[in-house]
Amino acid sequence: MPCLLALMAAFFPRLGFLVLWLARPALVSAAFGSSFLLPLLGIIFLPFTTLFYVLLYHPGLGGVGLYGWDWLWIGLAVLLDLSHWFGSYTQRSYATRYGGYTGPVA
Repeated sequence: MPCLLALMAAFFPRLGFLVLWLARPALVSAAFGSSFLLPLLGIIFLPFTTLFYVLLYHPGLGGVGLYGWDWLWIGLAVLLDLSHWFGSYTQRSYATRYGGYTGPVA
């Protein structure tokens, strides 16, 4: 059961962004322009940051972009994404250092 919870937590932002992209493509195109590569890289490497950026982006409100406290939420999303990357690295190094098996099962 904990593995299922971990899988759901890992895929939630990617699935949420994909649903948002399919349901409201105008939001994603307003945030990233006509670029297809940047949102795709965001889904792969920084899913929470990409999701928050699209949700908080304000098109046409006296300018274009993020304002004030929106940057706080983007910063928290970046920290969340980086904690995922660093957490997996430390778990992998801990397992190899203290005798955990991390290779494929033969």
